[in-house]
Amino acid sequence: MSNLVKIENGIAAVAADDWTLVQLPATQVEERKQAGKVVLFKLTGESTVTEEQIADTVIPATGKIIVPLSVFVERNNELASRIAQGEVGVWLATHELLEYLIQQQADLNVLPIIAVFVERFADGRIFSLGTLLRTRYGYKNELRAFGDVLRDQLFFLKRSGYTSFMIRKDRSATDAIASLNDFSKPYQGAVDEPKPVFRRYNRGA
Repeated sequence: MSNLVKIENGIAAVAADDWTLVQLPATQVEERKQAGKVVLFKLTGESTVTEEQIADTVIPATGKIIVPLSVFVERNNELASRIAQGEVGVWLATHELLEYLIQQQADLNVLPIIAVFVERFADGRIFSLGTLLRTRYGYKNELRAFGDVLRDQLFFLKRSGYTSFMIRKDRSATDAIASLNDFSKPYQGAVDEPKPVFRRYNRGA
């Protein structure tokens, strides 16, 4: 059963995934420590993909694909015809810079889907990236969260502009849908409702 939750026309449901996620080849990841502690997050803007990984990434010849940001940028000519046909989306990790994507693709709405990978659920940059894509860069198509995505985050990811969520394989997507209704009236303004609650209601009326 699919673990993808999609919101369409305001309704969330488990949906089939018709996109193929293209992964970078594995590389030797060195455990990094700072002051004796393991560094859990990659630093924003940190380069973590090698030229060999980009060159060796296997891109399916047909079908709808979501490619890593580095592959999208460095092998863009190879993907150009498929981008024009709406067959290519992009995924980036939370430490990667949106500016890198914008430099290559100024009009993000050419992309049917952008996905953001969160390695650990505690990494709040996934919320910032969603908000930036919707507000600063005007992205209007499917925005997906995947990786360490848990039930309790869906409500807040939705508020940050995400419209689909690939729930962790060891969790239930059906159960996760219920979390979108955890709160009825959010107080703060966000992507899905820019006005804070005190501007939405006239207490004097």
